[in-house]
Order: sequence, then structure tokens, then C-alpha cells
Amino acid sequence: MHDKKDAAAAASLPTTMTAWRQLAYGGPETVVSARIDVPTPGRDEVLLRTRAVSLNSADVHLMRGEPRMVRLAFGLRRPKRPVLGMDVAGTVVALGEGVADWAVGDEVVGELPGGGLAEYVAAPVKRIVRRPEDLSAETAATLPLAGGTAWQALDRAHVGTGDRVLVIGASGGVGTFAVALAALRGAEVDALTGARSRSLVEGLGATRAFDYRAVGPGSAQLGRGGYDAVIDVVGAARLSALRALVREGGAAVLVGSGTEGLFDPLPRLAAASVRSIGSKRPLRPLAAVADARILSELLDLAASGALKPAIERTWPLAEAGAALAHVDAGHTLGKVVVTA
Repeated sequence: MHDKKDAAAAASLPTTMTAWRQLAYGGPETVVSARIDVPTPGRDEVLLRTRAVSLNSADVHLMRGEPRMVRLAFGLRRPKRPVLGMDVAGTVVALGEGVADWAVGDEVVGELPGGGLAEYVAAPVKRIVRRPEDLSAETAATLPLAGGTAWQALDRAHVGTGDRVLVIGASGGVGTFAVALAALRGAEVDALTGARSRSLVEGLGATRAFDYRAVGPGSAQLGRGGYDAVIDVVGAARLSALRALVREGGAAVLVGSGTEGLFDPLPRLAAASVRSIGSKRPLRPLAAVADARILSELLDLAASGALKPAIERTWPLAEAGAALAHVDAGHTLGKVVVTA
């Protein structure tokens, strides 16, 4: 029965779709709407009808090809994957060869290799999990990359009940999740953020929110050695200043590492690793990965209402270029979502 249903659904699919793609690295002006072929799911893939896509700073880095070292993996002269969008919530509409655990009509969410800013996208089954029925596609799409990165950063710092945590860069996607998840773990959270987002991060669970223009690592308001964990999302603070914030036995986790040079973030991460040898206040670089188990836990928290992602604004797919430009400008509060 399922085979006949799946075959009928696949036969009814269109052959072309609207997608936002770029053929050269650059700013938002290089990403344009186009009609392209609907992808065919390969082995161990499903085809999704896109419902919602959240944008991340990672999408902007890939759009611009920065830092330039990322082009070694994603295309030297132009993007190998011309359609951006990694965090996708969608409906399964076709199955690739070897797929047995999913069926047409299933609602899923995942962190994909790309392709989300389109009406349809092929998704590896190892990257997707089931979306709870009572959780909207828009909310679910905010969770994979930003929520997963924040979760892994807190794990890397062993954040738990009673810890004091400082989040540097608390107003963006990863930062807002870091604040909210640390508070859910029972930590006392301080946040460095812009003046206009102080009330936002306080609403997410921060005990104190400081304007980063007036207070930074090394400021008297933050003190020295008072934090069990520092989560640095921005990547602009001096390593010595980050270490000075942490008490013995704690750690500073480096999430953001700068994108201005050819080899960034390697020099900063290498320096952090060297300085942490034998240290009681280590600097721990984070290489976050897509993790279906973590995503499932995030979805459960969001479905229960315990975790409420901060969504600044939602754009329709027809205006995805404007959404990318907004994120590229660097002033996003929380998450930006595109609906299809």
C-alpha cells in the first residue's frame, strides 16, 4: 500500500521549482530567484516539500565564501551547492533508494548540506528527525544549526546547575539559544549584547545583560575568574581576556572565530589550543556537527514550551533575497525564517 501511495505522490510532483541560487561568491545581490529542476532523491535520501527554512550566519559565510579557506571544501571559484539553506522543516514527498523508515507525508526537520531556499530539497535520512505534531514548521526550522551549536558549546564547557555562565554575542541565533539552554540547565547567565536586545536576552533567562559597547572582557563589571563557563559566539575578544574571566576548573568555549583573513579561524584556534595545554582554565574551540539526537531533544523542549526560540521575523520564499540581506547586515535578533 505504501509503495503505491509513494509512487503516486512522486508521479504528481512538478518537474521544476522556484529556488534562490548563486553562481558566484558575493553579497545578497548574487543570490537570485530562478526556475530549476526539482531534485531527485538519491540513495538514502528523501525529497522534501519545503515548509520553513531558518537562516544562519553560516549561510552568509558560505554566500560570501568567507573565510576564503572554506572555498577549498565548498568550491574554489563558485559554490558547489548554489542553493543556500541548511535548516529545513518539510514534508516527505518522495523516497530515494534504500529508504525504509520514512513515508510520504511524514513531517521532518533537519540540518542539511544545503538547498533549503527552494520549494523542494533532497535530504539525507541520517540528517532528519520527525517533527512533533504540535510544533510549527517555522519554530522547528530554527533549531538544528543554531540550537545544536549552542547545546554542544554548553556540553563542551560542562555547564550544569548552579554554574555561572557568560555568553558573548547573546542576541544572534546561537547566542539566544545558549542563553536559554544554559538557563534551562539551572545556570546563572550573564550576557553581552547590544542595547536594543537586552530585554530579549533577559526574557530568555539571562540574569544580567550588558551592552557590549560599554562592557567587555576585562571590564570591572565582569570581574576576573568569576565564571564557570564563557561561551564566545563573536570571536573578537583577546584569548587572554577570555581566560581571565574563567575560574580554575572552568573553560571558555570558542564558537565564533572571525572571518577576515585567508586562513581565519585557524590562527586563533591554534593559539587557543596551545595556550590550553596543561591549563586549569582551558580555551576550547568548538567544531559543531549535525547531531540528530540533540535535535530530537531540542524539538521535545520546544514542543513542551520549555524552549521558546526567538524569531525576529519571517519572510515568504518569494522574498528570500531580502531575508538574506537582513542576516548579512549583521543585526539579526534571534532567528530569521523563510516560509515556502
